Formats: sequence, C-alpha cells, structure tokens
Amino acid sequence: MEDAPAEQRHIPVMLGRCLDLLAPALDTPEPVVVDATLGMGGHTHAMLERFPSLRVVGIDRDPQALELAGARLARFGSRFQGVHSTYDHVADAAALAGVERVDGILFDLGVSSLQLDERERGFAYSFDAPLDMRMDSHAQLSAATVVNEYTEAELRDIIYRWGEDRFAPRIARAIVAARAQAPLRTTAQLVDVVRSAVPAAAQHKKGHPAKQTFQALRIEVNEELDVLERAVPAAVETVRVGGRVVAMSYHSLEDRIVKQEFARGARSTAPKGFPVELPEHRPSLTVLTRGAERATPEETEGNPRAASARLRAVEKLRETTTPGSVR
Repeated sequence: MEDAPAEQRHIPVMLGRCLDLLAPALDTPEPVVVDATLGMGGHTHAMLERFPSLRVVGIDRDPQALELAGARLARFGSRFQGVHSTYDHVADAAALAGVERVDGILFDLGVSSLQLDERERGFAYSFDAPLDMRMDSHAQLSAATVVNEYTEAELRDIIYRWGEDRFAPRIARAIVAARAQAPLRTTAQLVDVVRSAVPAAAQHKKGHPAKQTFQALRIEVNEELDVLERAVPAAVETVRVGGRVVAMSYHSLEDRIVKQEFARGARSTAPKGFPVELPEHRPSLTVLTRGAERATPEETEGNPRAASARLRAVEKLRETTTPGSVR
C-alpha cells in the first residue's frame, strides 16, 4: 500500500460534509481556499473537481506529502499551489494566491494517513520502527530525543497534559529507568516500557496502553497544539466577511482549541449592562454546526479513522482587523 497512488492510500474523512459547509462561501467568480492540512490532497482534489473556478493553496509541513499531493493534483495546473509550512501560516498562503482575504479555510488536523502508514516514521505503536514522529522530516527534534533526554518531570508533564494519561508518573519513571540501562531507539522498546508501567487491569480500557503516550510525544515533537492555538485565530482573520472556516479534529485537546476560538468569536463583547450593542461589540462569527458533528456509522464502518473525527465550522460576519495586517 505504501507504493500505491495517493488516492488509494487515503480516504478523506467527512468529505461531502466539509465541501457542503464551504460551498456557500465559494459562490464567487474566482474563489480561493487554503487547505491548511494538505496531506495527500484528498480534500483539495475533491474541491477542485466540484468547484471549477476554485484555486487552492495547500499547506503541509511534510515534504513527502507535498510531493505526493503535487503529483496527484498536477492536472489542475495553476489552480493548485503547494506550500511547505505549518498551518498557522494561512495569511502567507493567501498572499501566495495574490489575495489578502480568502473565501474558505479547511483544517483536517492530527497525524495523516501517510504518516501512519509509513512505518519508518515511527508514529504507530502497532509495529516496530525508529522513534521519530517528525511530521517535517527536516525538523531537529524527534521522539527519540524527547524520550532519552527530557527529565522525568518533563516527561511526566507531557504525557499527562498531551496524552491525558493518569499513569503519566509511572510511565515517566519507567522510561527514565529503562534508558539508564540503554537508550530507547525504537517504538517497540517504548511500547514495552509503557506496558510494564501501566497496571494490567487498566491496559485496554482506552485501547492500546501506549496510545496516549504516543499521542503526547507526537504533539510535543511537532508542537501541534501551540501551532493550532495560533492557526485558528489566524484563519478567522484571513477569511473574508462571508467566508468560512471548517475544522476537523481527532482528539479532545484539538477540539477544545477549535471550539473555544469559534465560541469566542460568536459572542458579543458588549460590557455587561451596556444599554446598546455597538457594531464593534457584535459577534464576528456565526457557528454553522450544532456542537461537534460526527461521521455517520456507515462512513466509520468503511473508514475507521473517521470514528474519532469532530467537525466544526463558522462563517465570518464582520471584519475585526485591517486586511493585510495578519502575518
């Protein structure tokens, strides 16, 4: 499967719903969308097919993903541009397209199918590979560095905060003890250490016992939540009035950031007891989804990665900054 074309290696999650949510904002002569998490280009391919006048700028930090997506989308010519960057740089992507405001922005967050399927990347706990987990293969920090060089306190904090694992102190202690004997170099070695630290009765209550530790390391290595905390407000500012931001997340930490930023923009900022709501106090966003939408049972059955997806979307009601000021 690793040698198969991109379209056979990745099934975009909630594809139809994402496009339907973006569609009203793309009813313009020359619409522009930023696909902030390009991956293997599944969502972008579908957008370019459905909206003939659309241009898409696709962002990805993974050079391999950009190469695969670029080959897949080559037939669309100048309607697609790929950018090697992180998804908080949506304003720079808009500038690349020659505009200050775009019509839509799409986030499909988390680890991609490509990264999970490429065993040597070390994202998966289900088979042995080097401890890597870098979304950008050119980045310096890897999971091996975190596991072997962070202090026990730092490891405990990461696993507790980013992995939401109540056994974080035990896992951190076990990692430090194991690496004192020999450095941990592979995913299988780390899985064994985590398994030894988690009580047997709790090992399968949340799936694989190493799942949360691997999530925590991946987030730390790639600064995922730090980038996302910058990316969501940047996206809200970079869409035009009437434009839409659609975001899909796969765990509660991501979803919380998206939810809070969308909710902040959807609230009035008028002081309590203020007799009149001034234009600058009115909400800048309207929420288009009722809570977090989930994939249908039919989609989840055909695409297991859709099971944890949470989809939220907003439309921009008014400007809050001067165009061109967001960078």
